[in-house]
Amino acid sequence: MTPEAKQTIQLALVVAMVVAGVRTGYVLYQRHEDAVAARKQKLAQEVGYSNPDYYVTPKKLYPYDLKTAKQLTQQPVWVKEGYRYTYYGYDAARKRMDFEHEAGLLLPIEKLAIKDVVIAKPPGAGQRPQMMAVFEKNGKSCAVPIGFEAEGEYRVYSDEMFFVEDPHELYKHWPANVWDAVARHEVKPGMNELQADFAVGMGVPDAGDISYEKTVRYPNGGKPLVVVYHAGKAAEIRSGLPGS
Repeated sequence: MTPEAKQTIQLALVVAMVVAGVRTGYVLYQRHEDAVAARKQKLAQEVGYSNPDYYVTPKKLYPYDLKTAKQLTQQPVWVKEGYRYTYYGYDAARKRMDFEHEAGLLLPIEKLAIKDVVIAKPPGAGQRPQMMAVFEKNGKSCAVPIGFEAEGEYRVYSDEMFFVEDPHELYKHWPANVWDAVARHEVKPGMNELQADFAVGMGVPDAGDISYEKTVRYPNGGKPLVVVYHAGKAAEIRSGLPGS
């Protein structure tokens, strides 16, 4: 074996070790963050926090590459924040993504069956390859970005996008009237912010609000709402349209 070949093999081994180290570090970091959250929940129980939502720990998959991201195909998923994530049409036969036309936004607590996870590159110079979760909606194949390539690694954020357990079971302590409002995509007085997110999707808080009183504006799929929370509960609900 020539010295050049030996040097090439050694370099490849070093690169592989670095990649493996980065991936391991990422997984350990994520699990550390979950351990911190679990300790906070234990402390909440010890000091007597009254909101049962604090004790819910949704399962995470910790994907870091294409293979681990395909875990999403093994069970249904539910969208955590509706009206936040844009999806696109996908030609499964040709494995081609239609990045030039937005097909819609994922809905609040929408249940999806992920069929596949693929890599696709948007058109245009300098665009990063995107990791896309493929699903069917209204009889058509679609895909939503769940990560991107950066410096030779994939940053996968599907754990922030999806529940991989039924949220109706995770939050089964919520009363039936709350779940009825969520199903109708309505915010009712007395609902907390998480329940409102489940009902009408992503909200944007006003800057400078105090902890006791908080105003959150919800795009709500083109039917904007403004919700004012007092002590964590919806106290005022009004249209977010100009002049309303």
